[in-house]
This record gives sequence, C-alpha cells and structure tokens, in this order.
Amino acid sequence: MTDDLIRLPDWRGRFEAVFDDIMTKPFAWQTHDCGPGLAGRTVYALTGVDLSAQYAADYHDLASAVRLIRSLGFKTLGELAGSMLPQVHPSQARLGDIAAIEVRSPLGHALGVVNGERIYVLTETGVGTRDLLDAAMCFKVG
Repeated sequence: MTDDLIRLPDWRGRFEAVFDDIMTKPFAWQTHDCGPGLAGRTVYALTGVDLSAQYAADYHDLASAVRLIRSLGFKTLGELAGSMLPQVHPSQARLGDIAAIEVRSPLGHALGVVNGERIYVLTETGVGTRDLLDAAMCFKVG
C-alpha cells in the first residue's frame, strides 16, 4: 500500500486540467477506462506518482482485465485499488479521492473520482456522475 502519497502544491489546478482532458475522450479499454484512464490519471495528476503504469499493458478488454486482477490475487477492482491506497469512509472522502462502486460485472467494482457529494465515473458515452453514497469503498489520494 502507498500510504505516503502526498498531494502536490498545485494539485487542484492539475486536477482540473486532467478532468478537462478526461471529459473529451471516449471510453477505451487500457487507455481510457476507469482504472488507468480515470483513477490512475487522477492519482498521477494529484501526486506525480503513476500507480497504474505497471498494469496498463497487461490487459486490453474486460476479460483480460478480470484475468489480470485475479492473477494478482484480488476478486475485484476495488480490492486492487485498496492494495495501493488507504481506505477511508465515504464521509471522509475529499475531492480527488478514488471511489469503488459495485457494478454487475466480473470486475465487481468500477472506479470513480470523488467530487464533493458526487463521483465522476466513466460511461460508454463519456463522463457521468453518481452519488457519493453509492461508493462501496473510498480511498485516500495523498
């Protein structure tokens, strides 16, 4: 777990810049999905640490993403995120933290990014939001 992540002094501007870019891209496995494309890019923008780089080349679709997660010893994407970031209660999550939302998928969770009482999520048609109360788990980013 990476408990020692620290938000950069200009993290808020970096957060806004990365989301301006994220909102313009369509969903694409491996490059613009909820892992490296949303959560990974957000963590990198806020801290300068790329937690997802080690996994991005190891899958290209849902089936290979599930195989990767299982090969690492996890049942869900949320468990994988929890191995890298400290878990916090959703009531303690703040702007830029990562949320895991239960989904009907072999991944078990989709990842999103906390924005106040909402969570930014990727959909097939772009960026959407969900209520923070939909989070099964939240993880502190710096």
